[in-house]
Amino acid sequence: MAETLIALLLVTTSANGSNLVFRWPEFPTASPRLSRARPDDALSLSQLDNPWRASHSQGAAESVEQALRQYGSDPDYCWQRPNALRDKDLKYGHSSPDSRTSHSRHRSFNGYDAKTPIPDEYEHVLGYKAEFLAQHLCPQRSMCHQKFELVVDDLAFIGHPVRADSDGGWRFKPEKIKTSSRGREASEPGGSTSPHNGNSTSSISESSNSEPLSSSQSKWLHTFHFALVLDLPDPSSSASGNLSKYFNILYEQIAFTFTAVLYQEQVLSNFVERECDTLIALKESCISKGELFATYTAKAFEVSSIAPAMKTIFEAIKTSSVAYITINYLPLELQLPPYLDALLHSQDDQETDLVDRHEDDVSLNWGQDMGLGWKLPIMAPWKTILLLDVDNNMVPDQVLQGPYDTPEDKKLAEGLVRFLETASITLSLFDMANLLDWDLETQVYPIVKWLILHRRAKIVDVVHTGLKTVFALPPKFSAPLPELTVQFQEAFSHPSVPPLPRILATISTSMSKQTDNHFFASVVKSKELIPMYHDVVQWMLKRDMLITLHLRVRIVATRELKLRVKSERDLKLSRQYGKGHLSRSRLKSSRNTDHEEGQPPTRARINRFFPGHSPSAPLSFSRRVSSNESGRSDISELKFPEDSALAEEESDSNSEVDEEDSGWDTTEDHMWPGIINDPGKATPMQRRWLSAMSDGKESDIARRFELINQYFDGKRSDDEILYRAEISRKQLREVLHHYEEYLQTFLHPS
Repeated sequence: MAETLIALLLVTTSANGSNLVFRWPEFPTASPRLSRARPDDALSLSQLDNPWRASHSQGAAESVEQALRQYGSDPDYCWQRPNALRDKDLKYGHSSPDSRTSHSRHRSFNGYDAKTPIPDEYEHVLGYKAEFLAQHLCPQRSMCHQKFELVVDDLAFIGHPVRADSDGGWRFKPEKIKTSSRGREASEPGGSTSPHNGNSTSSISESSNSEPLSSSQSKWLHTFHFALVLDLPDPSSSASGNLSKYFNILYEQIAFTFTAVLYQEQVLSNFVERECDTLIALKESCISKGELFATYTAKAFEVSSIAPAMKTIFEAIKTSSVAYITINYLPLELQLPPYLDALLHSQDDQETDLVDRHEDDVSLNWGQDMGLGWKLPIMAPWKTILLLDVDNNMVPDQVLQGPYDTPEDKKLAEGLVRFLETASITLSLFDMANLLDWDLETQVYPIVKWLILHRRAKIVDVVHTGLKTVFALPPKFSAPLPELTVQFQEAFSHPSVPPLPRILATISTSMSKQTDNHFFASVVKSKELIPMYHDVVQWMLKRDMLITLHLRVRIVATRELKLRVKSERDLKLSRQYGKGHLSRSRLKSSRNTDHEEGQPPTRARINRFFPGHSPSAPLSFSRRVSSNESGRSDISELKFPEDSALAEEESDSNSEVDEEDSGWDTTEDHMWPGIINDPGKATPMQRRWLSAMSDGKESDIARRFELINQYFDGKRSDDEILYRAEISRKQLREVLHHYEEYLQTFLHPS
């Protein structure tokens, strides 16, 4: 975890100069850089072409020793940190590891006699003088109270330096707030870059125009800076990752938060100055007595609370755990996202984000604070929570003991106890909210987020009360199988529970079965053992040894279905076209008869062809007169109400045809079966297929299928379908049974 973290430093400045007050670990070292070795010129090219022959040839050992003597001081042969090469003012190099534990080396240094060991361990770190580092890590006033990032050679220093006011006082100041052009409040660009906006108590921003809320007067402390020292990734790495986001998370979660607490205690009680006084006096005493630096750090843990806190934070980061520390009797928890290091080895940010992200429902995401680097399952109503065995602080009796400062705190504690007593892996979060009569988003979700953030619980899938849940095994376990087997045997010594390897083998082979592949049918096999195996399942889930598989459904439009829909469409179109053709033929016959007789169509003739026309109905016609050679005028066109009626009839017929043909996708392949990828956004053609699937089905089943087929996209689990469609598992099984010829079902992790 945080593989690039090298050290934590606490530096200060005062009227007496800059000082590196404390560091951890005692002797931080940067990771080694590899350099291409320069071969010996005496070696032949043929030997260089074959590394094995070159390494095993006669005299290879002598050649290596000769190369070391010849090129040992060459920086191109043995890579060294650039600052170590150019730091000419270092009077003494780093002492060897043997000299740190021995008093064999003595030399006069700044007034110390020959019996005093070299104070190199106190004065130098990472190839720099301690005073030199302190000067550069405590910048001038304009660069304080904001994010600090300094990159020197292969090292990066990240922190949030803070400074006293010009009169030497340490004060709380509210953040600078301004109103944007849209009428919203926004932080000043030059103000704090804190990710925790809106809390003036913990804010460490600077504002000279505001009234101080509280203050303390310092005797000598001007600036302090808690800095993280990071080793930059090797630039020759093939995957550099997102270094900016990596640094930003370290700053927000560790550097800023720890500095904010120190700043608060400095303002309230001058705490940081008192601690630094104690540590500086102890260091000078150890140097004067000739004691090793390790002796100084051991004593510092006894007289200071900052020193052990820095050690705890460093070790927690390296072990990917939560750092529980106390600063001036104030408890604090610090941690980094579990998958933070993945940012350094991935070119795609999405690979380090949440898994199973739902883009159509923002409420299922965890938000910015628990997004990048956490890889958390979605917190959905159909999910559940598994309480972890972190410590005994979550026991309900201890939670209610307090102490609590306000009645509101006591009420929150009582609500937490109710939730802990109700939580079960057999109940979804939605079910828990109903049992508690709580609002899911405003009451249940905040508690779940708090438990997840403090690693006291984890999001899992709901486990069937009868253990009829299908499980699979992960690619690898969090610990070696022999170690897990011993722990399992200690936890479950009942003779009815087989050894852990046998259970794992049974789960693995059950996946090949078409039926009875769930945990009860393959492992438990007895209703009397269900309570005991519930504990077994929880034990395995806590150690990430089980993956829950869920049923997912896709809709398949078969070839027979497509041909049937197409045939019904063609038949309907032929009937509609045939009806319109008959009407047009009758009109044409009437007009041709009148034209042959050479007479205009009289009312009697009209009634003969249109018997439904009333004799008293008015006739209206339009004339188009054309002169022929004889000068006679021919009536070439008449228009009367029956023409309009026929036109309307033809229009209606054509509109029905157009409506029937609208949405008929001619690009669809109607000869081969295909999957409807997103039934919720089905095309008109796909809606025809979905509707045709219900032909001959019971009305209740057909309506239910129409309601829930939008979730048959292969992405929704059965638990999500039950929640969103508000149906029972039995009702879902009925739909799957009646429409099985059009459905494709499969098991997949949620």
